[in-house]
Amino acid sequence: MNIKSVPVPDRSLARVAGIAILVSLFSFLYYFQHSDLLLYGDAVAHINIARRVFDSLTPGLLQLGTVWLPLPHLLMIPFIWSNSMWQSGAGGSIPSMIAYVLGVMGIFRLVRGMLEGDLRAKSAAAVGAWAAAFAYGANPNLIYMQATAMTESIYLALFVWAVVYFAEFVRALRKNEDPDRQAKVAGSPLMRCAWCLAGAELTRYDGWFLAGVLAWAVMVIALRRWNDRGLRRVAAKFLLGIAVVPVLWLAYNGVVYGNALEFANGPYSAKAIQERVGAPNPALRHPGVAAIYFLKSAQLNMAEGDWGRFWLAAAFVALAIATRKLRTQSASLWFLWVPLPFYALSIAYGSVPLHVHTWWPFATFNQRYGLQLLPMFAVTAGVLIGAISLLGAGRRHVGKLVAATFALMIVSYASVWKAEPQCLQEARRNWDIRHTLNSTVQDVVARLPQNSRFLMDLGEHVGVMEQAGIPLRRVVNNENHRPWKRPTDPEGLWERALADPPRYVDFVIAFEGDVVDQTVNRANLTLLTEIHATGQPHARIYATRGAPNQSR
Repeated sequence: MNIKSVPVPDRSLARVAGIAILVSLFSFLYYFQHSDLLLYGDAVAHINIARRVFDSLTPGLLQLGTVWLPLPHLLMIPFIWSNSMWQSGAGGSIPSMIAYVLGVMGIFRLVRGMLEGDLRAKSAAAVGAWAAAFAYGANPNLIYMQATAMTESIYLALFVWAVVYFAEFVRALRKNEDPDRQAKVAGSPLMRCAWCLAGAELTRYDGWFLAGVLAWAVMVIALRRWNDRGLRRVAAKFLLGIAVVPVLWLAYNGVVYGNALEFANGPYSAKAIQERVGAPNPALRHPGVAAIYFLKSAQLNMAEGDWGRFWLAAAFVALAIATRKLRTQSASLWFLWVPLPFYALSIAYGSVPLHVHTWWPFATFNQRYGLQLLPMFAVTAGVLIGAISLLGAGRRHVGKLVAATFALMIVSYASVWKAEPQCLQEARRNWDIRHTLNSTVQDVVARLPQNSRFLMDLGEHVGVMEQAGIPLRRVVNNENHRPWKRPTDPEGLWERALADPPRYVDFVIAFEGDVVDQTVNRANLTLLTEIHATGQPHARIYATRGAPNQSR
């Protein structure tokens, strides 16, 4: 009788997942109690983009808009159906938290596979994998970001797992099997890599660049083994799979907005926002300077002050060790450096400035970009500690050396906690800038009669309605029209309400300089109040049918 082998549960990976779940839940509860989930304006925007897919006067997938890629918003929808989960921001945190746990698991699996595959020492691989998982999962900035509706945690998990599966694809090719069997075994992880890349491409534009790099690597491998038909077939499926997402996104923008590059050069693109805001960019048209700023941001996400230089120095040492000792597995570590060229080009030429508080202009802006190198730093820690464990096997002081390395990581992260994580600091400044105006408008709106209808441009101040608990289906806004009608849609609800507010709404909220302020027909409007906040545009609230009793 043939007895089939039953796969042994991976208890180490399960333990890693269990610890990551506890960290995620406790940190979420902490930030939830301190009302820190919605400090980033982008977090508020992400939640409300997802919400308006079903809570809108014109619901549907077109409410996903452009500029931001749709996967994070689609993942949030089931969790923000509840009004309380929407208003608190908790619903938007759940996908990020799940992704955080998956990311920690991915880092553990990646490093263990790298070290076991080439160093041939399970004990050293296990120690290195735990070190890497700790370096990733204990990072204070990531712990904060995973408790919010921001997209960093989701993208990082997809990034890590794409590299995990690519590494497993390479290891499968190295096995001494017949070509047909080899292509079949290697094809499974490669297609999983393609799925992860497709998810990354639907999450952040970083994923497009990453997909291009891995596509180049697969093509090189396929060309070197051109006689292997099975591998050629799998490589072709991989390339087709990762090409579909950018093509579909370009087609969507072209059909819906009449401009395939609407996300890159439209009125809500980073380029347009940068032109309106005019934030200084010290690295404009200088990719070398942009790379230095990005690396500094990455260091500040790992340690306070200049201590981040030790992480960078360790990264170069680990890269040298991996290239020499891990042979083919060193490619995994090289791929984790992909964010560096992407952000160097984006900062220099893509209208996305990055500021670090230690360098001119001595501010914090887009500091979270540096988190994209966290997987590289985490794997660096794993490779170094794994190498120390292997080289020092049987030696007296190796345990002390490994413990000292762990202690250095703990001290590094303790310095970040003591000074407060840079991403949290930036979020607090973001909140302080918009809080006074938004909260004052929210207080006025909350006192207006129940079931009132509003006309408002939700682009910059959607949090007003969210915090006031007013469903978006009671707000005529800039997304209630057909975007393919350019420059305006005369039949659209948005344009009709601007032309004749009393016919559609009870109140109009205009912020100085926005579309409502510039184009609404004020003929039948009565000014109820005007709100001023330092450094923010004035807000005016109008009644369309006289000034009703403002108490509910």
